[in-house]
Amino acid sequence: MKLPKPVQKWLPAVLASAILLPLGAQDATAAVAAPAVTIVLDDVKFPVPVPPINSKGTILLPFRKIAEALDVNAVWLPATKSVVAKGKDAGGQAVEVHLTLGQKSASINGVKFTLNAAPVMSHDSVLVPLAFFSQAFGANVTWDGPAKIVRVVSPQREMRLLGFYAVAAYSQLALTKDMNDVAFGWSQVDYNGEITLVDTTGDRWYWPQAAGDDTPESIVGQVNANGAGSYLAVLGKDGKGQLMKMLTDKTLRDASIERLHTLVKDNAFGGIMLDFEGLGWRDDPAMAQSALNAYVKQLVAAVKPDGIKVSLAVPPLNGEYKGYDYAALAKMADELVIMAYDYGDNKKPQPNAKVDEAISKAIATGAPKSKLLLAINLDAENETTVDDKLGLAKRYGLGGAAFWRLGIFTEAERTAIGRSATKIGG
Repeated sequence: MKLPKPVQKWLPAVLASAILLPLGAQDATAAVAAPAVTIVLDDVKFPVPVPPINSKGTILLPFRKIAEALDVNAVWLPATKSVVAKGKDAGGQAVEVHLTLGQKSASINGVKFTLNAAPVMSHDSVLVPLAFFSQAFGANVTWDGPAKIVRVVSPQREMRLLGFYAVAAYSQLALTKDMNDVAFGWSQVDYNGEITLVDTTGDRWYWPQAAGDDTPESIVGQVNANGAGSYLAVLGKDGKGQLMKMLTDKTLRDASIERLHTLVKDNAFGGIMLDFEGLGWRDDPAMAQSALNAYVKQLVAAVKPDGIKVSLAVPPLNGEYKGYDYAALAKMADELVIMAYDYGDNKKPQPNAKVDEAISKAIATGAPKSKLLLAINLDAENETTVDDKLGLAKRYGLGGAAFWRLGIFTEAERTAIGRSATKIGG
């Protein structure tokens, strides 16, 4: 039998993966619990609702969450006791899988394939041994027998990619072609609560000087011409109360919004990225949330008629700053960039468990996943850890990822990112 190309490409795996779907029926008697099998997805432990089982020597893995993490839509058809799963292979081509409870055969795009074992049910869930299933959709599955670990590497996925471009990022301007959006960190809130293009706080967010024909305006124009969206990013820190001063003083608030609106229109930016940090630490969190919500609402009302986007880079909800109402902000803003880092030493890879928790808390607010981007700090991560974070973004179906920053990408990091994700439309 000649198998379709997606199956031929991924067939030589040594483990059958499986799918988990709810089903109200009797448990399979031929299957027994497998001893302490751990599932690792994209280098991060992957919890599952029921333990893997051993069916006559074949390990079967629950798949409901794995299917979601692989962006596969799986549907249980109770009338026929069958599963239909639809997704894409590693090349982006549509793939449809059919399998039936108790039958040792399944199909990929209409071509039948023999399973290692028939699908079974355990704890009201269907489990199907199906190495070719995940492989047909581009995943790579391996079995580490001595360690009893199933390792799943998800396929490359299209997602929104955003790069932060600081003053010292020109050496990697070419990388903007790999991004859907670029946020230029060229403005900030000064100690007087005013928007400035001059570095007054030591954070090095300022309008750069021209270098011959290379001007800030020409750089933004080049990015726009290459098809990426451009944001003017604004850094505001509340270390001396300057950010809350701007948010709560009507004169300062109105002036800042007018200033941003003018800067964006005059310099052909497509959006404004607010990076307002430190809210809810020195002030009452509810008051800080209310002030930020009101500011964003006023800003959106001012700039949206001109087609200008408004997005925010926000601290994680498991951090120390509590002045951010994700649910309200997500309703008003185009995107929220979750800055899930600075957990301890920000020069070392950030703990995956903390990043996982930050994503979970963001989703729990009701903010649409499509509006959430996971920020990855390349000062902290490296080529062996950056794909962990991208894997978490894919696992939860987030809209994309953002990178701090252009200018410090290594070739190894670029390669690792490219294996995991590519920009939408790229």
